[in-house]
Amino acid sequence: MELKGYGKGNWILEYFKVILAFIAAKLFPNTSGKKIVLVGGNLGEKYEDNAAVLHRYLINHYADEMSIYWLYDPNTAYVKEQNIPNAIALGSWENYVLFFQADYSFHGHSILYDLAPFAPHFLLLNDKTVMTHVSHGIEGFKKILIQKEDLPQLERTDFFNCASQFERRIKRNEWGIPEEKLIVTGFPRFDRYPADQPAKRVKRVLVMMTWREWLLESGTKEFEQSDYYLNTYGLLQHEGIQKLLEEQDMEVTVALHPFMQRFEKHFEEISSGRIRFVAFEELSISKAIEENDMLLTDITSVSWDFLYLNKPIIFYLFDQEDWETKRGIYLDLNKDLYGYKAKTAEDVYGFLKEITGGVNFNKWYSMAPQFIDFFDQDNCKRLTDRVFGTKRTE
Repeated sequence: MELKGYGKGNWILEYFKVILAFIAAKLFPNTSGKKIVLVGGNLGEKYEDNAAVLHRYLINHYADEMSIYWLYDPNTAYVKEQNIPNAIALGSWENYVLFFQADYSFHGHSILYDLAPFAPHFLLLNDKTVMTHVSHGIEGFKKILIQKEDLPQLERTDFFNCASQFERRIKRNEWGIPEEKLIVTGFPRFDRYPADQPAKRVKRVLVMMTWREWLLESGTKEFEQSDYYLNTYGLLQHEGIQKLLEEQDMEVTVALHPFMQRFEKHFEEISSGRIRFVAFEELSISKAIEENDMLLTDITSVSWDFLYLNKPIIFYLFDQEDWETKRGIYLDLNKDLYGYKAKTAEDVYGFLKEITGGVNFNKWYSMAPQFIDFFDQDNCKRLTDRVFGTKRTE
């Protein structure tokens, strides 16, 4: 599945640029005495998630002995706004030279989207870099869609970090990743906050639904007739829920998954009263997780963060059958959920009344160790201790 148009532009120019960068990296090797580390995530569009947290850790702990670079989409402005050091534009000449010079790299989605556009076409030229996939969320819901073009990237990646033994089993048994490539060191993004931090009272609700690949090419009319739109929009218009928000002095923040950006216009008008719609460009997911007291979602990976923090979760599974038949799910949605399960807006309303009645914590918090192995905020340390010092032998 193409999430961006990498590799679809002037391929002759890109090949020429890559070959020249490869030659330059060989003729002018790194002589600084510092190891080169590349970090990228969120398709270069945001400084969020595991990759960003790890990058900040590296800057704070390894800047004296390593040259650490963040890779970003040149069409964005966040690098300047957040003053991110050593930021390199994806697809630039410097990006490709560093790609061939790097000693280590860490990516959240894929080598193609986070480290080097056009990468699948020249991966064999890079036999030096120790590459680690840090992921962007715990695998447990949507089954991975491994395409033929993904196989070289998976094979080239040296390590796949896992949040737990639970996730390691998925990556071994479902993805087919060799045992020696799987490392369980915890997720960097969980280092941002202490575990088990429920709010004293639930007043702020984050509504975040994940993406659906079967809707990405929908036209306006088709999208507005979809279960996704009708149920999400209808939920926010539910009379009982709106009344409850007023009575309990609550605020709701609604955000779509970044892959659903093109549909944001269909939801902008819901921003009124107690409900606020936030566009992807304006949203900081890390702040949203910290600032909101509970999550209302379908099967987004953000739910793992709310479980880690012992905050209530309502899983709104109006299209459970679609997920199970069109994509496939690793968990049993009838048995393994770590929150309230709602099928209708009326179900959501009933659970919200229970939560606002005094259930400010996650009633399924005891399940957290089944999915998350570490709660000590040392995940970045464990990961870097494991990876650094490794050299490629192939």
